[in-house]
Amino acid sequence: SGFVYAMETGAKMIESGRYNNVMVMGADTMSSIIDYSDRNTCVIFGDGGGGVLLEPTDTDAGVLDSVLHTDGSGSQYLKVPAGGSVHPASKDTIEKKMHYVYQDGKTVFKFAVKKMAEVSKQILDNNGFTGSDVKLFIPHQANRRIIDAAAKRCGLSADQILVNINKYGNTTAGTIPIALDEAVETDRLNNGDLLLLAAFGGGFTWGSMLIRWGDT
Repeated sequence: SGFVYAMETGAKMIESGRYNNVMVMGADTMSSIIDYSDRNTCVIFGDGGGGVLLEPTDTDAGVLDSVLHTDGSGSQYLKVPAGGSVHPASKDTIEKKMHYVYQDGKTVFKFAVKKMAEVSKQILDNNGFTGSDVKLFIPHQANRRIIDAAAKRCGLSADQILVNINKYGNTTAGTIPIALDEAVETDRLNNGDLLLLAAFGGGFTWGSMLIRWGDT
């Protein structure tokens, strides 16, 4: 969900009038923290990144709204156990493979299905939209079943969703900007289209964003 959080921060920086251009990047090198003997993680994640350039506009295009949530009680279910000042690297942490990403797949899946669906529906309701108003739904590419559950909750059809997890895997912070670039390159977005973003991540954190698409 880091990219959605960063987009909201960047948009507010532009709205403050103190900044004319803000570059928002989302990227991760998950291969550096993956245990390739752990089938719960090694078959899921990938490396990748992307970015967007935000700037002021006099039109109605841009970030319309965002909804962000955090629940720190989920930190134990998706984490890198060692590293930093709390558990600095040592012979013991390395031998116990504590510098690799750990995921309790069942718990994460259950929470993600519920919360990403809820937050997607929440932002549409908050702004008086329905699924039929959305041109394209770009979700965090973590799991196809999570994506389908969120889309169903919002009443979205298959042709309104961009899914590329089958090509790149879960690139964490990179999934949404990579998918957004793919949408642009394949001409799936036009001026005035309503774009829905939704994401879920460690912590737990989750959020959604509505964007009115417009070329500069």
